[in-house]
Amino acid sequence: MPELHTETMTVNMGPQHPSTHGVLRLVLQLDGENVLSVAPTIGFLHTGIEKTAEQKKWQQVIPLVERMDYLSAQSSSLAFCLSVERLLGLELPERVRVIRVLIAELQRINSHLVWLGTHGMEVGAVSVMLYCFRERELLLNINEMLAGFRMFPSYMRVGGLREDLPLGFHEAVKAFLDRFSSKISEYEDLLTENQIYRDRTRGVGVISKQDAIAYALVGPIARAAGVPYDVRKVFPYLGYETFEFNVPVQTEGDVYARYQVRLAEMRESVKICRQALDRITPAGPFAVEDPRITPPPKDRVYTEMEALIQHFLIYSQGFTVPAGEAYVPVEGPRGEQGFYVVSDGGNRPWRVKARAPSLLACQALERMIVGGLIADLIAVIGSIDVVMGDVDR
Repeated sequence: MPELHTETMTVNMGPQHPSTHGVLRLVLQLDGENVLSVAPTIGFLHTGIEKTAEQKKWQQVIPLVERMDYLSAQSSSLAFCLSVERLLGLELPERVRVIRVLIAELQRINSHLVWLGTHGMEVGAVSVMLYCFRERELLLNINEMLAGFRMFPSYMRVGGLREDLPLGFHEAVKAFLDRFSSKISEYEDLLTENQIYRDRTRGVGVISKQDAIAYALVGPIARAAGVPYDVRKVFPYLGYETFEFNVPVQTEGDVYARYQVRLAEMRESVKICRQALDRITPAGPFAVEDPRITPPPKDRVYTEMEALIQHFLIYSQGFTVPAGEAYVPVEGPRGEQGFYVVSDGGNRPWRVKARAPSLLACQALERMIVGGLIADLIAVIGSIDVVMGDVDR
């Protein structure tokens, strides 16, 4: 009998493949349809945000960091503000902290909706995207009401918020929350018991609890593997310890478990949002009363020379931050994110370094997919919810 010779094949997946979102390249070694190795290649969307931040005044960094993760812009600006505020030694008013919690949780729902819709579409459930984007539009409308921008509001500011909540904000958020709980059930009806979806996700892209810890994975990926780590519980900020919510955890560590965790997280975010909405008083401070940081009210700017000078100095020269370093993590939609900020005492950061959960997720791709089928790779990439702007910062 003649000896049968076989060869492996090396192919590129992306960076133009739809599942790689246009900027991630995977070099695959295949034996037929079986994946022997996966080598992620990043850098196609490198924006140099960390270096650019060193040339900007402290408040000017906020629009930059929001563009690192376009699905959780306000989680990024929140993390940056908390680190700078720690250097400044600021104590925020309770009302400001609660408003920030509400905005962060609405942002989490927004991000998970985009994940669920695009992930469903990539494995063949196109209808799910239409359902999810229906509710996401309502959240973008709330962003527009809040700050005039739908995706990058830049509403968070060092020392508080840009301005007070607009008229009708409470009613708009309450109307969304009242509507949304039943809509989560609709998503579940489409996918949870769908046999095709279950076949494409259960037992696929498995990562163990030990590997999740070894790769420093966080967020839904780690919690789907049995790691109950959530910054809001372990290192509470903004008073999260006073809110009642659970941390959803699964143990299977596969694509289906990540779906279950994110779906449950949206329900928990609704609970937090309702509690926050009840705590926000109709009127009150929206920033610290610190003339170094917060500009004076416009009525004083128009009538008092001292207030006009203070307003001019803050917007033209910025404010200085005491020399030192700080890192305050937050629980973003993709897990722990934060900014290591170093100040030399000037009006600009000396160094800004981001902790990007998407980069760590890319590193674990090989562990999740090697030994599986090339068709499974689509489901795995979608399940880790990578945002390449977060990676190529």
